[in-house]
Amino acid sequence: MASSQQDVLAPEPVPPARIVSKNEKLPLLTKVPSIISQCTILNDFTDEAFTAIVRNVERAIEDNTLPDRIAQGSSGSYFAKDVNKEIVGVFKPRDEEPYGASNPKWTKWLQKHCCPCTFGRGCLVPNLGYLSEAGASIVDERLSLGIVPTTKVVYLASDSFHYSTFEKASTSARRKLPSRIRRHVKTGLPMKEGSFQLFVKGYRDAEHWLRQFDSEPLDSNLAHDFQLLFEKLVCLDYIIRNTDRGNDNWLIRYERARSSSIDDPEDVQNNTTTTTSELDAAADEEATDFCVVSHGTIRVAAIDNGLAFPFKHPDSWRAFPYHWAWLPQAKKPFSKETIDLVLPQISSHTFVENLVEDLQTLFKMDSSYTPILFQQQMSVMRGQMLNLEKAFRDRMSPWQLVHLASCTVDRDSAATGDAKIHMRTPFFSFC
Repeated sequence: MASSQQDVLAPEPVPPARIVSKNEKLPLLTKVPSIISQCTILNDFTDEAFTAIVRNVERAIEDNTLPDRIAQGSSGSYFAKDVNKEIVGVFKPRDEEPYGASNPKWTKWLQKHCCPCTFGRGCLVPNLGYLSEAGASIVDERLSLGIVPTTKVVYLASDSFHYSTFEKASTSARRKLPSRIRRHVKTGLPMKEGSFQLFVKGYRDAEHWLRQFDSEPLDSNLAHDFQLLFEKLVCLDYIIRNTDRGNDNWLIRYERARSSSIDDPEDVQNNTTTTTSELDAAADEEATDFCVVSHGTIRVAAIDNGLAFPFKHPDSWRAFPYHWAWLPQAKKPFSKETIDLVLPQISSHTFVENLVEDLQTLFKMDSSYTPILFQQQMSVMRGQMLNLEKAFRDRMSPWQLVHLASCTVDRDSAATGDAKIHMRTPFFSFC
């Protein structure tokens, strides 16, 4: 009786106080940021000039100034324009590479399905061309070569890119939703990651100018400058083991020397872009004309670096040679200027490992990154640096360099310099 009375008189438990979340009163559906806002979050670089160019391209796409697909090449690549409709960069999406699922070039699709034995390069990791482009820019910057236009990984979305039928249909359906719903739904096309390389103006493919130089040789000063630039190209291609370097995918900008007469001698002193070369006597003794000579200039740009950084040396059917090896510039020994620039860096273990860390940070951006394959890629690169160091010390020529035995250097052997000689050679050595 007592126990039952206690049960009746026992107070009921008080429920705990309800904690109200700060976000509880927020709407379930929020406005989705625009495409340009999403790109701004992703495309954030320490290089302010490069960032400004990418921002300009994003605004141009918002204003319906879309990138134009480049007809040449085996992958989907696009000329990116700014708000003034001028070409400022080349964008190469990851999924539109030669091995990508959205490659718009039907010839590669036909080759892949009808001739699979001739498709692809067995020494390269598929679908990493965009990282190879950016990696070449890192190597160029660290070695102070200055021949690769700045290249970074960028995210863009545009109606002119090649999307699947499903992506286009779903995007079209979302855009037809009522405005009150559409503002809460992502209506734009999916953003594509790819390499964005700054566009260089005034350049032509090397094949054009090399034919010109055969008939119209450069003067001694320009020939020396061109030799130094050529050697920088050799160093870059050899270190990253570029498997696609022909004379049609590196560029030359050549401006011939020009002379002009200036009536006022003071204009010569005020002109900072030309130098006074000689003073000609005028027929009229009352006037004197100054002849201002603008010395010619020559520049080199190494583009199309997407088929580099192999995880093994070519050893099956094709050798993928460097086509510059047959040029007369390749028969000359490396110059002292090039050796002094590159040798102290590639012979430094600290420099090489710092470069490897930079490349690893880049390659980790890809979802298919695997440490084993990356270390194999770096073993090939270290072996290439070891051969290049030997060529510098023995004063070899680029032609002699490419005939050295291929080797790899593992991470554990990098400090001691122990190399593993690669003995297998491809069946065809000329292609």
